[in-house]
Amino acid sequence: MPSKTPIIIALMFLLSVAVIITIVFVQIHKKEVLSPGLKYGVVVDAGSSRTTIYVYQWPSEKENNTGVVNQTFKCNAKGSGISGYGNNPEGAAKSIENCMEKVKEKIPSHQQNSTPVYLGATAGMRLLRSQNEKAANDVLSGIHNYFRNQPFDFRGAQIITGQEEGVYGWITVNYLMGNFLEKNILRIWTRPHGMETTGALDLGGASTQISFIPEESGQSSKSSVQVTLYGYQYNVYTHSYQCYGRDEAEKKFLALLVQNLLDKSSAENPCYPQNYEVQFTTKHLLSGRCTESLRQADFNPEQTVTIRGTGDPALCQQMVAMLFNFTACDDDCSFNAVYQPKVKGNFSAFSGFYYTTSALNLTGYFSLKTFNVSVWSFCQQSWNELPLILSKFEETYARSYCFSANYIYYLLVHGYKFNAETWSQIQFQKEVGNSSIAWTLGYMLNLTNMIPAEAELIQFPMSRSIFAGLLFLFTALCVLCLIFLVISLIRAC
Repeated sequence: MPSKTPIIIALMFLLSVAVIITIVFVQIHKKEVLSPGLKYGVVVDAGSSRTTIYVYQWPSEKENNTGVVNQTFKCNAKGSGISGYGNNPEGAAKSIENCMEKVKEKIPSHQQNSTPVYLGATAGMRLLRSQNEKAANDVLSGIHNYFRNQPFDFRGAQIITGQEEGVYGWITVNYLMGNFLEKNILRIWTRPHGMETTGALDLGGASTQISFIPEESGQSSKSSVQVTLYGYQYNVYTHSYQCYGRDEAEKKFLALLVQNLLDKSSAENPCYPQNYEVQFTTKHLLSGRCTESLRQADFNPEQTVTIRGTGDPALCQQMVAMLFNFTACDDDCSFNAVYQPKVKGNFSAFSGFYYTTSALNLTGYFSLKTFNVSVWSFCQQSWNELPLILSKFEETYARSYCFSANYIYYLLVHGYKFNAETWSQIQFQKEVGNSSIAWTLGYMLNLTNMIPAEAELIQFPMSRSIFAGLLFLFTALCVLCLIFLVISLIRAC
């Protein structure tokens, strides 16, 4: 009777092979991919009129080397922008203390020391530096000293250029509108096919920026910035106009009203509401870098000037035009002899653009005709007819909305060359979803390109030691069975 041993050994060999295949299959295909968690970043927007602090978060593993960033918190600091503390540098840091305490509550304590904090100062500090570099450096030093005692990874306080401010605003707009990434049906982030980008119009207190991708590459490389996001490159035209922010433009406008008067103690302002009166010192109007060229030989910084509103929309519009030089421009020029290609596609107008049109009860998309009708009606009102506006806005802004609206008209129509058709492609907006439209988000997105990603955490069904042990055991069993079968076959022959 033949021995049953070879049959049993053969079955053991096949069983061992089956077990090896099974444990390898389970280990590879039943693994669980765990996210390494969230990273946080803080950007301090040190603007000319105020400081705003934003907290952002993104998955640690990132997408194509750029984080998928979300805004989770926003805080407006009390007081003026940090450029207003040139004579009191310590005050700049104190102004953000309350907001930074709130930031600590939003970021887990065990992650605070690895959370980068960036402070970017814009046109207000650019002007202060050009006027008094030591004062600007002292303010930034005060900020540095403050963050030395904070639990965060402070990456420095810097004054960003106008071009950087413009392109970061463009990145923010297009990111929030989904022009860079979208989730497909498989819930995977992909680049939208055939998606056009949106231009960005930003009106701050001391500067204004326009950024978009033109039809053709620009003639001036100085106005073009190459941006790489999510593995793709974009060539963006961008220009920043220093001293053409809303606040500085109005100062210059008021200075021009007073400049040619024999009696410089009072002046009429067609852009202020009827029956409104306010006093300024000539120091307030003429001490800054944007208006110092208007000073006359008999300049007295302590002289008081009374400005009376007349509410004359036609004259207001006519006089606002004095702020721009259109004579040195052709088709490829905005104003002040600055090159600009023809505007193309949709635009998002935010910051001062939004706040001004909102005061006119206009937001989103609306026609140029509708805007002009609203401006004309608004500018004819007297100060006493603006109670609803005063309940929502501070007096400083409420008195100036007529000027701001006319200024926006000249800037967009005569400066950037928007017409009745292209105006309808401008969306005046403050935020998209729960995220504010500001240069800070674009700044954070760009910085995540330089923050190393963390690898995904993979959890296997079996630990490495158990998996290796089982694999070794059954592989050894297979080898022994195979040796026995070979020997049995040789003897049988």
